[in-house]
Amino acid sequence: MPEVSEVDTARFRQALGHFCTGVTVVAAHGDEGPVGFACQSFAALSLDPPLVLFCPSRGSRTWPVIEATGRFAVSVLAEEQREVSAVFGSRGADKFGAVDWTTAPSGSPVLAGALTWVDCELDVVHEAGDHYVAVGRVTSLGDPSGGKPLLFYRGQYTGTEPLRNDLAPLLAWAAPDDWL
Repeated sequence: MPEVSEVDTARFRQALGHFCTGVTVVAAHGDEGPVGFACQSFAALSLDPPLVLFCPSRGSRTWPVIEATGRFAVSVLAEEQREVSAVFGSRGADKFGAVDWTTAPSGSPVLAGALTWVDCELDVVHEAGDHYVAVGRVTSLGDPSGGKPLLFYRGQYTGTEPLRNDLAPLLAWAAPDDWL
């Protein structure tokens, strides 16, 4: 077995900051009202069956509510929703009082202005270091909008335009096909 070296957490964060991610809000409706948090660790997992994943922190105050409800919705944020991401990335008491939202078929909150949304039932949860890997079975989907995504790159929000020159070869697939 290869020797395991210790990796400096600050350097690890800096290196992975070079991986551009989309920004989402994962939300559920618990007994005491809606809860949600900004999440970059969201991804499609499987087409058949349709599965997605996200990775909440073990210290999250929102995760226990989502886990207890057994269902959640993921709103994919648009480029102009930086403030929405900031609200859901903070420890505010009533995050949903600051934004417009509706409900998905499961009753989970869906944010107005999102590019699309994914409604899910919690399928399985795995422990993974200081986080969990939560897998959701997709039960319903929102219609996609024609907007541009909110991205996070090198520790800050960005959109597709500043990155277009660097990413042009990667963004060359023909619309409206989606990657997966």
